[in-house]
Amino acid sequence: MKTLDKIPTGKIERASKLVKTGAKIGGNYAKYFGKKIINPETTKDELNEDNAADIYDGLKSLKGSALKVAQMLSMEKNLLPNAYVEKFSLSQFSVPPLSAPLVRKTFKKYLGKFPEEVFDSFEKDSINAASIGQVHKATKDGKTLAVKIQYPGVAQSISSDLAIVKPIAIRMFNLQGKDSDKYFKEVEHKLVEETDYILEVAQSKEITEACRVIPNINFPNYYTDLSSERIITMDWMSGKHLSEFTKTNFEPEKGDKLGQALWDFYMYQIHALRKVHADPHPGNFLVSEDNELIAIDFGCIKEVPDAFYVPYFELADPKNISDDKIFTEKLYQLEILMPTDTQQEITFFKSIFHQLLSLFTSPFHKKDFDFGDEVFWAKIADLGEQFSSDKQIRKMNGNRGSKHFLYMNRTFFGLYNLLHDLKANIKVDNYKKYL
Repeated sequence: MKTLDKIPTGKIERASKLVKTGAKIGGNYAKYFGKKIINPETTKDELNEDNAADIYDGLKSLKGSALKVAQMLSMEKNLLPNAYVEKFSLSQFSVPPLSAPLVRKTFKKYLGKFPEEVFDSFEKDSINAASIGQVHKATKDGKTLAVKIQYPGVAQSISSDLAIVKPIAIRMFNLQGKDSDKYFKEVEHKLVEETDYILEVAQSKEITEACRVIPNINFPNYYTDLSSERIITMDWMSGKHLSEFTKTNFEPEKGDKLGQALWDFYMYQIHALRKVHADPHPGNFLVSEDNELIAIDFGCIKEVPDAFYVPYFELADPKNISDDKIFTEKLYQLEILMPTDTQQEITFFKSIFHQLLSLFTSPFHKKDFDFGDEVFWAKIADLGEQFSSDKQIRKMNGNRGSKHFLYMNRTFFGLYNLLHDLKANIKVDNYKKYL
């Protein structure tokens, strides 16, 4: 794979890169409409593939928060056309890495020495390159280590990147007015945290230590003396990426075992720690030779305050969803309904969220739940299709829900997708034995 000797870091330089990408997309549309004139049956499949490829090519050289947004969108399997999901999913663990000279320069800047002065051996070619940093294999004192190095300029470009992405997101998610700022500030806050590797090491040690009580999931050890604000050194963990494993012909028992570990890991964090690993994409998990799960990245941790936690999980109880008075009260507490809403808006959004919550909380309504059940996923797809084609939704203000929904919904949607890929049948309350 081609390596990068330089990453655009200036606001103008990064913006111009996206302008060029926009011009390519304009050309793709012109080509599509030209074909449409000749053949009215022409579908948007080729257009989506071309646009997805051009957007990804533009973002992958920028890295940082622009590419992170693509990574987040790749998890929205029912929101985007499949061409975008497939292309953007590459941002999880397969993007052009930094060149060896740039790696040495970056390492020296943030740890005060060159890699060969710190480690017994250090592989100059990265093993894994993602949106914010890339990983190299190293050894020291008989230990095999993974060294994650953050891309230059990523932390400094977050605000300007989000300013560029904001108009696209506003249009895509139908956000209106200044109230949408709370969502962008939440994203900016989490991205800033993700670039603070000292914080990541501290969070990683705290959560992995607490979660070692859960069977069939393992974690690396972290080395603070070999880490800094832009470099993390941890144990090298061997295994297949979860996305690779799920493409193999694995036995149902293995899927259930891994799925139960994943479910218990997430439920324990949320209910015991009131904070959660809010980046559940396949690139953050490995499967060991012993068919155990390995969690390898804790950069995105979401704290769950009581004011959100309590009404959020009270709505997981079907009795509360079916009780109109309680249901309405919880929607106000979660900022889904607002004091300024008209009666039309109240009726409309109560109906929408009753459908959504009845479906998405259904795993909590049973002792056992089969995430491989295609009927469940067909209902999700149908609901997504229904809402995307509902013209009334486009007329309503999309600023709905507490800012905490952003990462909590991302967590659950990502978790559900991973469990679906594993075709896992899980025991819903199993995590309670570890509380």
